[in-house]
Amino acid sequence: MPHATAPPATGHRPRWWTELPLIAVVYALYSVGRLLVRGDVSTAVDHGLAILRLEQALHLNAEHPLNRLFTSTPSLGIPADFAYASLHYLVTPAVLIWMFRRRSAAYRAARVWLMNSTLLGLVGFTLMPTCPPRLLDASHGFVDTMAQYSAYGWWGEGASAPRGLSGMTNQYAAMPSLHVGWSIWCGILLWRHSRHPLIRAAGIAYPLLTTVIVMGTANHYFLDAVAGAAVMGVGALLVRPVVRIADRVKAWGAARFTGPAAVLFAGRGEDGRSTVAGSVSAATPPNVSTGCKTSPGERIPGQRTTSADPPGPAVGGTAAGDDADAAASDDAPAAAR
Repeated sequence: MPHATAPPATGHRPRWWTELPLIAVVYALYSVGRLLVRGDVSTAVDHGLAILRLEQALHLNAEHPLNRLFTSTPSLGIPADFAYASLHYLVTPAVLIWMFRRRSAAYRAARVWLMNSTLLGLVGFTLMPTCPPRLLDASHGFVDTMAQYSAYGWWGEGASAPRGLSGMTNQYAAMPSLHVGWSIWCGILLWRHSRHPLIRAAGIAYPLLTTVIVMGTANHYFLDAVAGAAVMGVGALLVRPVVRIADRVKAWGAARFTGPAAVLFAGRGEDGRSTVAGSVSAATPPNVSTGCKTSPGERIPGQRTTSADPPGPAVGGTAAGDDADAAASDDAPAAAR
């Protein structure tokens, strides 16, 4: 994803007191929007069955064998349920904080990439509500491992939602799988920006393991995972246009507003100072004279005459004898008397 991980030429370092509210607002909008876009259950079931039939026709139906394995083997099913219910809440913010602290030059592009893809996922939930395999009729051969092993964790029938709070999540927001999408985001950033071989290996393993988990727990179809990867790809391609638009909005705000309001639109330089002051000082040349002017014929102290200067009257029209009078005056230095 070269467009998503290449650092933008912004010239300023991120500030946590602006980044944290921005991320919180975007995630709140995503969460509320996900609840508001609940589609008709029958439509969601039809979409789920259509995906399942397509996968069977293409011989891509890996959900059934994985689900049977997780259902019959608690030593696999229980850790998988824990991973599904928690890792995307832990690993994704951890990678974002790591990028903020250790890779600040690439952080802004990574954050924009994540936000773009998350909002695109919300569009997918709106256009295509999809019933996950675990909520299909039992005749289709799936077992809800989250419900089967719910006694071992905090989740209930609402997938990763805490027990008793299933009404606070949209269980039919399965297409695309942002569990897979966010894990791809984490994996690419860990692979590209980490120098430790174990962390880079984790960057490869994490999205692959997440894909197996979402299918084995019957929370997503394989094509949901493919759609999650596609959403991340489109989100990466939109990083540069979104950054350019954001920079133009900042420049417009900094030029239109003055005083404290301009700071909201301005970035920070590498030394942490606002770029508003820098832009003003760059546009206005410094006044080195500080308002002082010389009178006709007056030289700056220490200024020497050249051999080309003719004797007699000086450039300003004063006589050469004036220098002798000045040297003889009480205000002149002793060496000049």
